[in-house]
Amino acid sequence: MGHTLEQFAAKAHDILAADPGPGGRQKVRALVEEVLSDEAFVARHLGDDVPERKILFEDPQLGFCILAHVYQGARESKPHDHGPTWAIYGQARGETLMNDWALVEPASETKPGKVRHVRSYPLKPGMAHVYNEGDLHSPRRDGPSASSASRAPIWTESSGWPTRRSERTGGPIP
Repeated sequence: MGHTLEQFAAKAHDILAADPGPGGRQKVRALVEEVLSDEAFVARHLGDDVPERKILFEDPQLGFCILAHVYQGARESKPHDHGPTWAIYGQARGETLMNDWALVEPASETKPGKVRHVRSYPLKPGMAHVYNEGDLHSPRRDGPSASSASRAPIWTESSGWPTRRSERTGGPIP
């Protein structure tokens, strides 16, 4: 069955309105995986003409956003969290190596925080992962996939675009 952005957003809204916590986010993660299995949806919203970061939908009542990220080449982010917000990364094409980190020393006014690597795991097309408030992680994309340019995930992220620095690590919140 084909998905529209409007249907996806409405289902995510209904889920999060009923359960805004981690349980609801897991249900939205499953929805993201379902939507990413729709090749027409992926082609429509994650094509080569999509910029690196594009807001596809912003919920006026709950404040979450659905974003598309399209990367044409290799890219690696430093360990970060999303501050007081959460994110769901869903892989549409290509592969992203995700890394989880544990906080060793919080950031101070004069120095960044220190982290310890916990684990690495791939996000492959059709997979999604929830990052709750404070979950330290970093994505790495090694370049285009064999079949097309590597495209970063559709995100479902609360509270729009976080632009402050992480209080835990001192790094920017993407």
